[in-house]
Amino acid sequence: MCCILRKKSCKQIRYTCNSEHFLRSMGGIRTDQVLCIGLKMRKTNGLAKQPPMEMQEEGKLEESDSSSSSSEGDYHRGTWSHKLDFLLSVIGYSVGVSNIWRFPYLCIRNGGGAFLIPFFFFLIFCGIPLYFLELCLGQFSGVSSIFVWKLCPLFKGLGFLMVTVSAMMSWYYITVLAWVLYYLVNSFYHPLPWSDCSESWNTAHCIESRIKDFNNVTNTIVQNITSNSSSLYNISLASETGIKKNATTAAKEFWQRRVLRISEGFDEAGSVQPHLIVGLLVAWVLVFLCLMKGVKSVGKVVYVTAVLPYILLTTFLIRGLMLEGSMEGIRHYLTPDFSRLTDFQVWLEAGIQVFYSLGPAWGGLITMSSYNKFNNNCFRDAIIGSLADGLTSFYAGFVIFALLGHLAAMTGLKISDMADSGPGLALVVYPEAMLTLPFPHLWAVLFFLMLLTLGIDSQFGTFETVSSGLADAFPQYFSGGKRKTLLTAGLCAVLFVLGIPFSTNGGMYYFQIVDWYAASLCVTLTSFLECVIVGWIYGADRFSKDVKLMLGTEVHVVIRFCWCIVTPLAMLAAFILTLTNYQPPTYEGYTYPVHARVIGFLLSLVPLIPLPITAVYYFRKVDGTFLQRLHKLTQPSEDWGPHVSKYKKGYNKIHHNTPDETPLLTIKRNLLGSPSH
Repeated sequence: MCCILRKKSCKQIRYTCNSEHFLRSMGGIRTDQVLCIGLKMRKTNGLAKQPPMEMQEEGKLEESDSSSSSSEGDYHRGTWSHKLDFLLSVIGYSVGVSNIWRFPYLCIRNGGGAFLIPFFFFLIFCGIPLYFLELCLGQFSGVSSIFVWKLCPLFKGLGFLMVTVSAMMSWYYITVLAWVLYYLVNSFYHPLPWSDCSESWNTAHCIESRIKDFNNVTNTIVQNITSNSSSLYNISLASETGIKKNATTAAKEFWQRRVLRISEGFDEAGSVQPHLIVGLLVAWVLVFLCLMKGVKSVGKVVYVTAVLPYILLTTFLIRGLMLEGSMEGIRHYLTPDFSRLTDFQVWLEAGIQVFYSLGPAWGGLITMSSYNKFNNNCFRDAIIGSLADGLTSFYAGFVIFALLGHLAAMTGLKISDMADSGPGLALVVYPEAMLTLPFPHLWAVLFFLMLLTLGIDSQFGTFETVSSGLADAFPQYFSGGKRKTLLTAGLCAVLFVLGIPFSTNGGMYYFQIVDWYAASLCVTLTSFLECVIVGWIYGADRFSKDVKLMLGTEVHVVIRFCWCIVTPLAMLAAFILTLTNYQPPTYEGYTYPVHARVIGFLLSLVPLIPLPITAVYYFRKVDGTFLQRLHKLTQPSEDWGPHVSKYKKGYNKIHHNTPDETPLLTIKRNLLGSPSH
């Protein structure tokens, strides 16, 4: 035998052997493993650990160095470079444009400060527990959302559901970034194109702003009164002539007639708008550049995209508090109308806002946490990530209501009269409010830059769910640095092409249909199933022991109660009420035709298709009676467990030969834990 060591490290041994007899005599163990054992025995005076039998059979050697938590292969998918990379990524994923343009609208229509009560109730007792559950699932298994449901093979379709929903979200949501980019570019023009009615797209009904028009009416009234004319008649006349009957602001006409160039309805697609298709392309290029190296690249980008919005929000708040009427707006925001709390619809909208904003059930949290180190404190991350989202909405409310209060003072309108949701609030009302500030160009650039960073962060999580799912499903094609980069580029290209209809004249109608239906059923249903699977089928007590392997402590009894009772009941109620309280979408008074609503309803069913298909597939694949098959498919797969090798033995020891228990004892264990603990 002649073996020549070229490097000292056991991990990087290179050798040449001229004797095959030695290999056969070692029972198939590779020569580099034998040399590693020998070196380690010399380091420990001959006290080398015997590698596990199953690892010997696979021709692998588990690393036993106490300074390392796992072998190199345990993190073959990659890991976050720093803990802060992950934390900022999940904060950026959760905090999005809905914190700016939907949360204030819900406060306006649901009792002001009273809405904060159900909002934070659902955040604490439903949002945080589910957030923590998904972070644990990903970190424990080390796989993306498409494979994490090996813990209950009957519901493997849940992973495909998550990837499908995330793909649909990535497909249409990026259109918002295309709009924002166009506004951002136009913010450098002088004058701002939404500040006057002299542009080619303006109509005869255009007024420069509600502020100027209100001042014109006021001046007319004052002049008529001081001239001792018939006051009531002249006030009425001034109202009719000063404020045009069908008047629209320059900001709204810029949005409708310049940005969207909107058609008359759903059936009039029109042509592709060059400025929107360019914005869509630039948005996808930005996403690719940020994600081309997976978590390694996005972990650096989030230091800007996740932090910058808070700097800009604070800047806007300081400036907003200096404006006339701002305190009245904040007072309207914080003053509660407790009578609204008796309306169940208020609680429903609060719960839905929490889950749509936080982002559980989409697969993004599971995917991002799957790149964590096994012992990362994901409970701390769940608390910080959830509260960051909720408190950002609360903090942004001060900024938004300060601006709305100022706009109300300038126009004479009530704040409730300016209630609008979605793009109408962010891309019409806010730009109009910017016109009242000194240096409006500066504030416009900062505002749309903030929206861009908020939107692109959320896009990271949904897109990475899709790309990581494909990479895990087909590692032979997409695993590795360059292959993953090509996969990212290919997905960006495909989704860009599929998103072209959103850049047509009818794009806004298509966007709203997809946004209204795509995840309307999936998010609440998926959240409910997650809690049932982990809390009762796999068992909250069993999962708590898995968490203890990672964090060193079991899950608190309050979190168990939420997993098993509070959260699933809340999600089931939200799912049922969503179905029973269904209302078709409308846009600016336009009612969608029946076939448009049918298309939307079919879109809502697409993500659900994998659930019954995979259940039937695996049910037919397993042998035995109906009950035997059901029992097998509700037990974890053989390859389910901690993805770090050194913890697999402890996992098998904990869960080996679990005795059968009565239903009451099982319930007690899931809610309160094992007596020994």
